[in-house]
Amino acid sequence: MFTVEQRDALRERVLRLARDDERVVAGAAVGSLAVGGGDRFSDLDLTFGVAEQARVVDVLADWTQTLIDELAAVQLAELERGPTTYRVFLLPDLLQLDLSMTPAAEFRPAGPRFRLLFGETASSGSESPSPSVAGDLFISTPTVAEDVFGWGVIYAVYARTCIERGRVWQAEHYVGAVRDHALSLACLRQGLSAVQARGYDDLSAETLARFQDGHICTVEPGALRAALAGSVLALLREGAEARLLHAHVIAERLAELGRP
Repeated sequence: MFTVEQRDALRERVLRLARDDERVVAGAAVGSLAVGGGDRFSDLDLTFGVAEQARVVDVLADWTQTLIDELAAVQLAELERGPTTYRVFLLPDLLQLDLSMTPAAEFRPAGPRFRLLFGETASSGSESPSPSVAGDLFISTPTVAEDVFGWGVIYAVYARTCIERGRVWQAEHYVGAVRDHALSLACLRQGLSAVQARGYDDLSAETLARFQDGHICTVEPGALRAALAGSVLALLREGAEARLLHAHVIAERLAELGRP
């Protein structure tokens, strides 16, 4: 597990990237660490505004390469919400970086957990959040093996954090999500529908047997850890069989989660 010092060092490195990139004109901390409510398990969430003459996609591409080359980061997922593009990275020791970028003209708080670090927000420059809107119950995931695997890894890290925090029902939700993403990968591998679990019951008996240890019998920490370990092992096995890029690196980083 990463240390607070490792997380702080990553924060300073990403902010230095921003200071050295003239295309980036504003930056903010978001999430629990932005308002002093984080803990040693909190991941790092940073968001940036990109100058009008530059393209978000180009800045993200350059930063992604730097993170890969210098910090051995692995990109797990990309998500677009309105004008903002999010990328999630996993670094050694299960340190997760949530990086997002928005055109400067639309760079403003999306919620109360936002702390401006440099530059200005759009319009009046106020840090007051935009009116809140109801979020989605689930994050939409394309039925593409790389996306399914990446989100499964993200949920595995979330599950472990929830267990450590004593948030057992939230942990139960995420452990189930890891198992479901592994099952969905198995469906894709066997040419079955991965949408809404339609292909689960048509998986081979041999494949389904791999998921026996992923069942959650009670929301007790030990049982949750055991189910998470079983689900993670199933996810990693499916990632390897699909020959996904970086699956072996992810397996090394999630090795701890594969032990109950």
